[in-house]
Amino acid sequence: MTRRHEEIADELRRAIAGGSYPVGAALPSESELASAHGVSRGTLRQAFGTLQSEGLIGSRQGARRVVLAATPSQSFTELRSFAQWARAGGRTPGGRVLSSRRARATEAEAAQLQLAPGDTVLHVLRIRTLDGDPVLLERTVYAGWTAEAVEALPDDCESVTQSLYDAVGLVMSHGEHHLDAVPAGTVDARELSVRRGSPLLRVRRTTTTTEGRPVETSDDRYRPGTVVFTVRNSVQANPLARTAPDH
Repeated sequence: MTRRHEEIADELRRAIAGGSYPVGAALPSESELASAHGVSRGTLRQAFGTLQSEGLIGSRQGARRVVLAATPSQSFTELRSFAQWARAGGRTPGGRVLSSRRARATEAEAAQLQLAPGDTVLHVLRIRTLDGDPVLLERTVYAGWTAEAVEALPDDCESVTQSLYDAVGLVMSHGEHHLDAVPAGTVDARELSVRRGSPLLRVRRTTTTTEGRPVETSDDRYRPGTVVFTVRNSVQANPLARTAPDH
């Protein structure tokens, strides 16, 4: 059952996305919103906390919350699936498997997934959509011990992360991400409806369980203009690390 603070957060999220509270605008006061929704200030602050974690609003001591962005950003201090991120922004996520095959792990795949070279892995090519439009092409390599569970999922599975948790209790807890830009190849261009050679944002990620066991490694390519990754840091915390590009 959806809790009241989640419902309020969703209402405010839609109002922000719809322009009722544009970027830079202050939200109504706590007392005004608490009265309007018939809840305590504590419940309202839980809703505010959710929106702040998504980068939608900010706050200062003694001042009203201010809208910082119209759509939720993906924070690099938390791990959320594509479907979770999309739904947090009021969008409808979708997906479809284009191809799936088992193969023997290459040396690079084995190293990333902590396997022996030649161990079985599962290669899945999947297109992701937002409100029906293609935005992301995923090339995911799953460790062999997850292959049967992944293959059992429907081809149009909305959230692989949630479905694997529901089906076999698999929790993807940690992720490492590397971002760069690459030109669209033939498959990228066809599936994302862009010209060959168009610049794509690439996120290479490896996801592990709570115990640190690698589950998957993936090469994710986003169509231009469809997503923004935002990083907020401070003198106390910096979630980014600069590394030299691979050659």
